[in-house]
Amino acid sequence: MQLTQLSSETLLRAKERFEDTLMQMTVTEANTMPNPLIKSVTWLMWHTARELDFQISALNGSKPLWFKSDWRDRFNLPLPDNTEDWHHTPQEAAKVQVTDKQLLVDYLNESIDFTLNYLKTITEDSLQDIVDLNWTPPVTRQVRIVSAIDDAIMHSGQAVYSRRLVIGK
Repeated sequence: MQLTQLSSETLLRAKERFEDTLMQMTVTEANTMPNPLIKSVTWLMWHTARELDFQISALNGSKPLWFKSDWRDRFNLPLPDNTEDWHHTPQEAAKVQVTDKQLLVDYLNESIDFTLNYLKTITEDSLQDIVDLNWTPPVTRQVRIVSAIDDAIMHSGQAVYSRRLVIGK
């Protein structure tokens, strides 16, 4: 088994968890932040898709899907293009709302497919390439990939928790 195959299977688990969670909710419920400090399922899915999109785009040197596939206009969020969603205040996170759950599913699926396709193209040797010198120690391709997938797993679990707080199951 290739090392990246394990990462792919792990990421697919997060996708399943997100989709199952969202299917149990209405749009209004998905947009609801159950507590000012607990993000909505909408925000969690959007952020996960966006993080995978931007992290993998940076690794493969491509334009993010957010712009290339016009997700920015489809979501039409009242946030700047350069929003650092990992730093969102509760007020900023509350602005991430949708009127159609399929929009979330489609962006998440495209970002995950983008990530899975990228994982198929890299070699085991390239996992040790330094991709970011802004950290101590410098970040390798492997660390960046693990970080992005770990974040997806974490947020998919948070989505289950948010759903339970909003709808009680």
